[in-house]
Amino acid sequence: MNFHEYQAKQLFADYGIPVPAGRVASTADEAVEAAKSLGDGPWMVKAQIHAGGRGKAGGVKFCKTHDDVKAAAEKMLGTNMATYQSAGVALPVNLVLVTEAGEIAKELYLSVLVDRGTQSITYIVSSEGGVDIEQVAAETPEKIETLNVGFVEGFQAYQGRDIGFKIGLNAKQANQLAKIMGGLYTLFNEKDLALVELNPLAILDSGDLYALDGKVNSDDNATFRHKDLAAMRDKTQEDEAEVRASEYDLNYVTMDGNIGCMVNGAGLAMATMDVIALNGGSPANFLDVGGGATKERVTEAFKLILSSDKVKAIFVNIFGGIVRCDMIAEGIIAAVKEVDVKVPVVVRLEGTNVEAGKKLLAESGLAITPADDINDGAKKAVAAVAA
Repeated sequence: MNFHEYQAKQLFADYGIPVPAGRVASTADEAVEAAKSLGDGPWMVKAQIHAGGRGKAGGVKFCKTHDDVKAAAEKMLGTNMATYQSAGVALPVNLVLVTEAGEIAKELYLSVLVDRGTQSITYIVSSEGGVDIEQVAAETPEKIETLNVGFVEGFQAYQGRDIGFKIGLNAKQANQLAKIMGGLYTLFNEKDLALVELNPLAILDSGDLYALDGKVNSDDNATFRHKDLAAMRDKTQEDEAEVRASEYDLNYVTMDGNIGCMVNGAGLAMATMDVIALNGGSPANFLDVGGGATKERVTEAFKLILSSDKVKAIFVNIFGGIVRCDMIAEGIIAAVKEVDVKVPVVVRLEGTNVEAGKKLLAESGLAITPADDINDGAKKAVAAVAA
């Protein structure tokens, strides 16, 4: 689950990570009141959407007067904003964050994530903040420092100070960096996060470090343990189909193609999309119904795929291990009848009760094309779209 900047900064503050004072507003008048409560200015007005790159899209404005604040908020609120990080989707701006604006002497980069390669929580730190870390890694990799934290000993303050000196901080700033890194380590573990990014982590003209912007992503598998985080979810920032899918515990991601995919198992789903592409087709979605799928979930999955008018054919690729093929067949039949499917449906079943499943489909009286294997199914789905 993703979070807005103001929510990320609230979490940072709770764990002792310094952030500029700020208030969120849903109207231009509220934005002005927020600015007044923060002192004499200047201020920053920042659109709250689940995407980076807001500054280049006009979503971050420096304001010297209350009129500037009102004008900036009016221009952002109620609009839809697309950035280079929003994958071409324009996200609704329902809130703006008004913060104090300090003079920036230097911008740094700091992130924490799970590195599966080293099986550890890993910090990425750079003296070059405010730009894409991928660009820094490609052009000046020597400016990036990494730290893999051992699970038993955890993060140690001296490690943070050592990195601070490596990126050119003085002793005071290196101590501040170590404290921030320690706070992030505790936050990361206690809230079961998947990614935290401070970009920029700025050195202000006072010489102190502040998190001026932050991105937080939590592990959906641990949401049940964190009702406070679940309450922060903003569904208006998410794809409508993906929100519906989450209500039925379906793993769904919208894509740009025209062949709908329904598969059980993430690995098989990825392979199915690859085979469709190899046969000249383009998948419309990633959809994993899971190993313990029920007839009802399969029906909802089918309806979810068909909610997109871009879908011109559907490829169902099921390997029945835990889930039974006859139950999948029942779900397909129920969904096709309920939704009144108008597009070709190709089905490949293999595994538990496969013969019973194939018999149900064959006797359903529906226009369902059987497939012998994954490649045969992909070819038939691609051919159906081209017909």
